[in-house]
Amino acid sequence: MKFLVLIFTFVFSTAAISEQEVDLEVNMKNTGLAYKNAVQSVGIGGFNTAIDKFITLVETSKKATFHKEAQMSLQGLDKVIAQAKLAKKLANERGLDAAKPALKNIDDLRKKYHELHEPPGFFDLLFGN
Repeated sequence: MKFLVLIFTFVFSTAAISEQEVDLEVNMKNTGLAYKNAVQSVGIGGFNTAIDKFITLVETSKKATFHKEAQMSLQGLDKVIAQAKLAKKLANERGLDAAKPALKNIDDLRKKYHELHEPPGFFDLLFGN
């Protein structure tokens, strides 16, 4: 009986954890670290580990609640994932240098889509723009 209670508790606690809100700030910091590790990799094994973690973290970010421009944010994350998968493909087929343009595109996309979520400036708050 104790075994059934233990299993029952585990199943419901796992379900509760999976339904929790994604902490986007923490997830994005981890994503940035995985990206940095991919960029700084000197071997294909380290690169693959880092880029796989990066892709997983970006996929997790898609589950977060975006309070403004949600559709655009999800579109941006899909573009980032596509570039990361391209970088992995190129690195494995042609070497790490071949992945650099795709990795640069990821950084450009990050800059572009982060602008959607920057807090309003002083004058925006003052004048309601």
